[in-house]
Order: sequence, then C-alpha cells, then structure tokens
Amino acid sequence: MTALLRYQSALLLRSQRWLAPAVLYAAFLAVGVQSGQPVLDSLAYAAAALLPVAAWLVRICVTNEPPAARGCTAAAAGPRRAHLACLLTALLAVTLLGVAAVAVVAGISDAASTDHRTAVARGPAAGAGLLAMLVSALLGTAVGALTTWPLLRSPGRAVPALLLAAVLALVTAGSPARAALTELIDGSRDGVVPVPLGAVAGAVAAAALAVAVSCGVCSRRG
Repeated sequence: MTALLRYQSALLLRSQRWLAPAVLYAAFLAVGVQSGQPVLDSLAYAAAALLPVAAWLVRICVTNEPPAARGCTAAAAGPRRAHLACLLTALLAVTLLGVAAVAVVAGISDAASTDHRTAVARGPAAGAGLLAMLVSALLGTAVGALTTWPLLRSPGRAVPALLLAAVLALVTAGSPARAALTELIDGSRDGVVPVPLGAVAGAVAAAALAVAVSCGVCSRRG
C-alpha cells in the first residue's frame, strides 16, 4: 500500500487537478470567515465547506488514471488495493487541507462565544475544529466513494449525485457531519468547547462501509 499511496499522491500532485477544489475552498473561507468572528462558529463554517471538497477530491483521485493505466495498476496490485489507494490518497489530501484551514481560522478568529462575552480557549477550540474537519473529511470520502467509479460511471449521473449526497450529509438529521457542526455552533453560543467524539465514530463507520462497498464492487468489475 505504501508504494500505491506514493504513486497516487504523485499522480494527484502532478495532475494539478487538486488546484480547483483547493482554490474553491480557499475562496469559501475568504468569503465566509472574517477576522474577529467567534472561533467555533468560524470553524463550523470551515468544516461544512470541507465536506463537498473531500468528495470532489475522491472523484479526482479515482478518475485520475486513464483506463489502460488503471488496468495495469489493478493487474499488478489487485483492483481492490488499487482502488483503496485512490480513496486513501484523497482522504489524506483533504485532511491536510482541513488541518491548514483550522490553523488559519483559529488564528484569525476571536477566542470568544457568539455574543463575544465569554472567553473560549483557542487551543481546545482548534482541537474541536480538527475533529469536525475529520468528520467532514471522512463523510466526504464516503460520499465520493459511493458517487463515482465503479458504482457510477457516467459523469452525468455521478456529479449530480455527488452534489446531492454532499448536501444531504450536511443537513440530514442523524448525520455525523450535522451533529459535529451543531455541537460547534451550540458550543459557541454557550461559550463551551465541545468534543464531538460521537460524530467522529459515526463518520468512521460510514466511511469504512462506503469504502468497503466501493472496493468490493471494484474487485468484481475490475
């Protein structure tokens, strides 16, 4: 897997296809996060915007190789392992993007509650933001895995499905992403830093199931 991850990471970097989601995410942060805003509210916004970016990066990694090259990789390492490397590469890339976002957002935001009356510790707030980013990265990976090759081969179906699933993952009751974001927003209102471990556990389970389904289908179709 180490060699496959290095190969997929190099392929992603050299393709420069990661620039579009990264620049779009930076634009979202530039518009939605302003200096002096409550730190937990700003981190919630940044985490929400990361989920569709994660799904987009999964689609990029899965479709980066031409079919012939993908066939060679699958023949050498096995279709399941080759596909898993694509998904893990996307997850690692979006996690790094989320960590960078937390550092920037926590640094420029006001360490206070929504009404700016209660102090909020910046370090624990950044930790809560990292957990929320992880939830979004995992759920975005799950969304991307279920809305691209090999489950959905046609871009005409895959792209709308990806967008719809990303929105539903953010707004549906019971979604780990919605739970993590709600905890951050409520914590900002009350001046208390949350620890959304339940949301992280749910996101891990959802991502593991989605990756297993995607890799299983890939091994049968590969």
